[in-house]
Amino acid sequence: MKEPFDSVLLIGFGGPTKSDEIRPFLNNVLSGRPVPPERYEEVVHHYELLGGFSLYNELTFRQAEALRQCLYRTDSSLAVYIGMRNWSPYIKDTMEQMVREGGRKTVGFILAPHRTEASWERYQSYVSEAQKHLGPHAPQVSYVEPWYDHPLFLEAAAARVKEALADSGSKNTDQSVLLFTAHSVPLAMANHSSYVEEIKTSAAGVAALLGRSNWSIAYQSRSGNPNVPWLEPDVNEVIRDLARQGVHEVVVVPIGFLCDHVEVLYDLDVEARQTAEEAGVHFIRAGTVGDHPKFIEMMAQVIRQKEEEEAV
Repeated sequence: MKEPFDSVLLIGFGGPTKSDEIRPFLNNVLSGRPVPPERYEEVVHHYELLGGFSLYNELTFRQAEALRQCLYRTDSSLAVYIGMRNWSPYIKDTMEQMVREGGRKTVGFILAPHRTEASWERYQSYVSEAQKHLGPHAPQVSYVEPWYDHPLFLEAAAARVKEALADSGSKNTDQSVLLFTAHSVPLAMANHSSYVEEIKTSAAGVAALLGRSNWSIAYQSRSGNPNVPWLEPDVNEVIRDLARQGVHEVVVVPIGFLCDHVEVLYDLDVEARQTAEEAGVHFIRAGTVGDHPKFIEMMAQVIRQKEEEEAV
């Protein structure tokens, strides 16, 4: 009989929790990447404008707690851990804690809906490095199957759109354009992955649930060498194009993000909103799925599915 799972490891990006962590955090994120100094300082300024910290860790711990409660209601005894790639609690430290607490086999859940090297293989490589560091006592890690098209993920995202429209008091719902966004990545990286197709599938699924045919996809938060081609179009340029086409309202749906951290709160709520105002377009931003009950239930479902697969 195969050894059962004893835990879940949520694997995330991480974020600074106070102002003096911003630069060390960015140094971790950008290690080995040729980012222009002016772009580095620009991102530091974004964090400072938003209070000098990121909500990423807080919101991820909130997701973890909701998952614990959801699993508990189904009589699951799985412990839930969080390991971050770029900030505390680091993946390596969390896996050391798992060993101390008797963990031997865990379900790995990478907190990114769409797969490319930066959002999938890179996370797995950090887990592998931690396993090598821990040696024979390292927990085994089996990753959940892709869930970018899972009905509950799509339903949670659609629910966030409905909430945003209701809160905005929009009277232009039928004419507004849904604009789905995801993080831009270098074109070469995107071409060697299913990233773009997965984003398109997610966006189409949410639009179908909402009964909307007027939607498009844009990318955001580009960084790195300006001479290297990245995925386009940029969200700001799309908003300007929509304005030129006579669109008066846009509903931005950050389908590629799971919580409202700085790249959502600044790049969309500040920068893209300003672009829309200058172009005369009413800007509505849907929330990320976060700890929406349907998304948490989806997490529990794919974890249970992994348990069942491994038990065969």
